[in-house]
Amino acid sequence: MRCSKTLIVGIGNTLKGDDGVGPLVCEQLDGKIGAEVIDAGTVPENYIQPIIKKAPQNLFVIDAVDFGASPGTIKIFEPDQLDSFVISTHMLSPHVFVDMVCQSIKVDVSFLGIQPAQAEFGQSISPQVSRAIQELSHTLIEVFPLEK
Repeated sequence: MRCSKTLIVGIGNTLKGDDGVGPLVCEQLDGKIGAEVIDAGTVPENYIQPIIKKAPQNLFVIDAVDFGASPGTIKIFEPDQLDSFVISTHMLSPHVFVDMVCQSIKVDVSFLGIQPAQAEFGQSISPQVSRAIQELSHTLIEVFPLEK
């Protein structure tokens, strides 16, 4: 994978505890990674056209996904696996978001899901998910180092 053709998109709501994983990972990656990062927050649909214009070869989408594992577990999903798992606190489901991008450009998509402990409004991030955010951020920084 060439870093310049990789785009990482974080989705989630930081006001809802563990649902904020996507934006929190983006915050950790800011200025430390050789791939472009977009914090799409709760409105990934606002970033469909900018993503299409960038035409990345690889797209990584990071979000909280309830797949029945222990809180903080990180799992990679293919887009077609998302329908039965995704917590959708967003106006547009992540699967539909990815489908809309893929209809316009050829891109390899991976969905990085972190199992939340809770996603209640006004709650802070759980310790397990906080550790997972640090682990995932560290891994992505190693995989996509800044070019010197």
